[in-house]
Amino acid sequence: MIAVRYVLASSLLLMLAAAVAADEPKEKKFDKAELEKKFAETMSGATMSGHFTVLGSDKPPRKETYTLGRVYKAKAGDYWIFETRIQYGDHDVTLPLSLPVLWAGDTAVITVDKVPVPPLGVYSARVLVYNNQYAGTWDGGNHGGMLFGTITPAAKKDSDAAKDGDQK
Repeated sequence: MIAVRYVLASSLLLMLAAAVAADEPKEKKFDKAELEKKFAETMSGATMSGHFTVLGSDKPPRKETYTLGRVYKAKAGDYWIFETRIQYGDHDVTLPLSLPVLWAGDTAVITVDKVPVPPLGVYSARVLVYNNQYAGTWDGGNHGGMLFGTITPAAKKDSDAAKDGDQK
């Protein structure tokens, strides 16, 4: 009788374990080539508009704008070329930046490690890009903070401009 109970209990535990294992979410696989294609299409010609903070400052977040030209993957590794216009405070600089873009699932992470941005300084940052929004941290050596905002793709800017033209 004890053996029958043992077999029944063991069988019940195995069925329960199988049911639990079946309910566990499977790790979702992403097509990196498709993600990279969408990233290039979204970012090329886009405007990133938002704010940045400075750690230790009581000042409210300040406005920043990144106007992107062509954004494309370089031939080697995870590097991308960002034709960029950076505007914040009294700064307005246009230059190409070669930066790694890494992936956390389907989320792009622009990775900046002590990159010279003449004449602004040398910067490090981690900027997540997801669903036409960005957020991250930045460091300029002796100061740093957070940044966040929205991404307006070129196609959206063009359609908004057409709508504005129709209303005039």
